[in-house]
Amino acid sequence: MLIKAKLAGLAAGVSLLAMGSAQAVEIEYWQYVFDSRVQAMDQLIAAFQEANPDITVKHTTFPYADYQTRVVAAKVAGEGPDVVQLFYGWTDQFVKGGLIQPLDPEVFPYDAIEADFFPIVSAMKRGDSYYGLPTAVRSLALFYNKALFAEAGLEAPTNLDELLAAAEATTKRDGGGNIISAGITMDMAGQDHHWWREVLIRQNGGEPYDAEGNVAYDSESGAAALKFYTDLQTEQKVGQVGFMDEGQAAFRAGLAAMTIDGTFRLGAFEANPFEWGVVELPADANGMRSNYSSYFANAIGATAEGEELVAAQKFLQYISSPEAMEIWLDVVGELPARRDVALTKANLADPILGPFLKGLDYAHTTQFYDEAAQRQTAIDMVNRVLLEGQSIEDSITAAATAEQAIIDAGRQ
Repeated sequence: MLIKAKLAGLAAGVSLLAMGSAQAVEIEYWQYVFDSRVQAMDQLIAAFQEANPDITVKHTTFPYADYQTRVVAAKVAGEGPDVVQLFYGWTDQFVKGGLIQPLDPEVFPYDAIEADFFPIVSAMKRGDSYYGLPTAVRSLALFYNKALFAEAGLEAPTNLDELLAAAEATTKRDGGGNIISAGITMDMAGQDHHWWREVLIRQNGGEPYDAEGNVAYDSESGAAALKFYTDLQTEQKVGQVGFMDEGQAAFRAGLAAMTIDGTFRLGAFEANPFEWGVVELPADANGMRSNYSSYFANAIGATAEGEELVAAQKFLQYISSPEAMEIWLDVVGELPARRDVALTKANLADPILGPFLKGLDYAHTTQFYDEAAQRQTAIDMVNRVLLEGQSIEDSITAAATAEQAIIDAGRQ
């Protein structure tokens, strides 16, 4: 935990806007509930307020499932946050819904944004305007339980063949053949839909979307990727959808040898009752790697104006500053969104952070129109195969049709 004095000094050192008035002003910051994120933001707010005693930041959180609904309801009521957190994949919904306003280029120069941040920041741009800035970015990696690997006499896998072999060697079953400790988690509602879409499809020679952004995975490559994934349960029998409800829960309990997850899980996994390691997502047989990168951004709420707008801009400047990113990395474990803060020699050499940072070099960012709905098409696709016995080909065609309809609606 960083000491308060250090935090205050960091906040005071950031180049901030001059306030138009010395009068006290209160602004609201909204985000969804994720323990380490809430803790990090509380630290940043305390530092910001100490350096800016004329501004109070009210920190409001909601459960993830209710979050977008609450933001929309507040806008309808003519209220809402002055600074709001949103997933980059929600940007179209937030812009079209009039929930956020463009960043003022006089306050946030667009050329500086593009020079300082990783290129995926462009996902927050619509037309000529940026609508938000991230504090941190994410990529995926393979977490593994070192104790279970040592018990099986294994090293961490580097390719998909080694992944399958390791999963088989570490799976534990009861007398009836039921899994009591999985070799690998299976959780399309978590990060597996990204692994399938942006990694496995590409490793099978395809692309999830074409150059125009239309669905392209209703193909041999998409079917091969889906078969690889569902075979983990139906053929290899090394994982099971629904085992302990969530993949991350099974891994945290020591009842899964491997799980694919993001940097945001580092803080939560610190409490795991075993030693774990991280490696890059496994390559294919030819050494080809792919990854998925994403982020939550912070934006100025549509209702912010006057002194509240100036204070909100000042706060957004701070929480997207290099110093704030270092604190976020320390508390949450997510990678800094600015290149120079993330790509230090120390971070690249770190056995935990290094694999995630390397993944950014070959990561793809899915252009979502409705992230939740598009994720659900992937969940349904897998469930039709595993629970209903539908063929790989028929299920992937149904998923492609459903997702293309979401994309078409999002373009209107």
